[in-house]
Amino acid sequence: MISALSRATSRHRVTGTAGGLVDVATAVSTSVAAALAAKHPGGPLPMGRPGEVLDAAMRALGPAVLPELGIGTDQALSRIASVLVEHGMDPASPMAAAHLQPPPLAVAVAADTLASAANSSLDTYDSGPAGIAMERWVVHVLAGLAGLPAGADGVFTPGGSLSNLTALLLARDSTAARLGIDVRSDGVGALERPVVLCSELAHFSVHRACAALGLGEAAVRMVPVDGRRRMRVAAAEQLLAGGGTPIAIFATAGTTDFGSVDPLPELADLAADTGTWLHVDAAYGFGALFCDQLAAKVSGIRHADSITVDLHKIGWQPAAASALLVRDPTAFGALDRQVAYLNPADDVTAGYDGRLGMSLQTTRRADAVKVAATLLAHGRRGLGGMLQACHDLAVYAQHRITMDERLELVAPAELTTVVFRYRTRDPALANAVNAALRRRLMASGRALVGRTDVGVPASTCLKCTLLNPNATTVDIDALVDAVLDAGSTSEEALTTGACISAEATDNTADACISAEAADNRASAEAAS
Repeated sequence: MISALSRATSRHRVTGTAGGLVDVATAVSTSVAAALAAKHPGGPLPMGRPGEVLDAAMRALGPAVLPELGIGTDQALSRIASVLVEHGMDPASPMAAAHLQPPPLAVAVAADTLASAANSSLDTYDSGPAGIAMERWVVHVLAGLAGLPAGADGVFTPGGSLSNLTALLLARDSTAARLGIDVRSDGVGALERPVVLCSELAHFSVHRACAALGLGEAAVRMVPVDGRRRMRVAAAEQLLAGGGTPIAIFATAGTTDFGSVDPLPELADLAADTGTWLHVDAAYGFGALFCDQLAAKVSGIRHADSITVDLHKIGWQPAAASALLVRDPTAFGALDRQVAYLNPADDVTAGYDGRLGMSLQTTRRADAVKVAATLLAHGRRGLGGMLQACHDLAVYAQHRITMDERLELVAPAELTTVVFRYRTRDPALANAVNAALRRRLMASGRALVGRTDVGVPASTCLKCTLLNPNATTVDIDALVDAVLDAGSTSEEALTTGACISAEATDNTADACISAEAADNRASAEAAS
């Protein structure tokens, strides 16, 4: 009986750091090669409206019922790879410019596969010492790059939003401890009118974090920005003087829409003068430190008490690769826990400790492995060259936009993002046309640009977020041309539709988009 069971289980293709990885490499290479061979040439998105694309992808997977018998590793991977290639978004397309979502480096993807195969967890030593060592190494490299003192530490998180939340948790508890309040035990009720300052352009995660931490979204005081879209220090000073308990100054190094960087040295002085925790959300902008030309944009980051880093933005990592760096690691005491089955005191004393007390997670995969491989493979100069290439593309896109009277530059390139609008003959149609042209591009599969609102009242604007270092100025020309074509067609559809309501106007444009997508799809099928 036992012998038969042993023979049965030995056939399962499990992985590890030894022979199982050969199966992984063979299976992945075979399935991906087949999927790529079958892919129709095109843009970054599949053609079609969202419902059509999602339905097609689900049909390709098969009936949504757990089969009694599987189809085997090779066929399962081949099917999954085909769905991802045919119905997914291709971040490596030079026409993909919507989000802070770069094409990941091959070395990072390969290393991430190794991390998955090892399946270590960072909460305890006996769940994977190599992963713990790699996270410590990467954190020390990043902290040194930021100019933090030698004793600084940090931890990887599932994303920038969680890094920001953890930073504000540490700031909250640090502030409370100075006031003789034990928030961990007694809650936040004793904190009188907590205050968190941030730019009016700060990431929305600051509000969600304050809500989750019991501070309340009312604790967030939005500071107006200057002409360069940076937090006004004088206004921040006035808001701090308005009463309440200052928890943190939440500075941004690289706003999502504009790439603008708050005046970090001046905010550091304000934080020091008022005894307030300074957090720098550098999810986007930390990568500027890789590049000699752009590093000055984030000068002053070394004064931060905590820093959010997203290397799945500038860093070309598969998501997620976010880290929180902390100047004084004793602040992590707010998260420390002693659990008998994970980190008993005598094991910790003997050195068998993990990183349980630095995270809101328990089981935590070794996301630092792919970052370690990337840093070793490319170094600062290699990553800096990639960023410089992307910044140069953004500057070129800015030039191309300013040279065309049909386009309006809204915000120039600070890092790798340019914000602009398509000009309409009838200003009343501007918002509807800019929204519709983006949907037209998505439905056609031809190109992908971002969207945001700017100003009061809000103007619908477009964004080119350029994080593909292999793209060229020819690609930027093609991207801008695609925007112009879609803008012209959308404006014509809306003008001839002569609709009264905004909703009806959108419906008219979307009907035209659907028809165009169908025509494009039919043409592609005929050509194949």
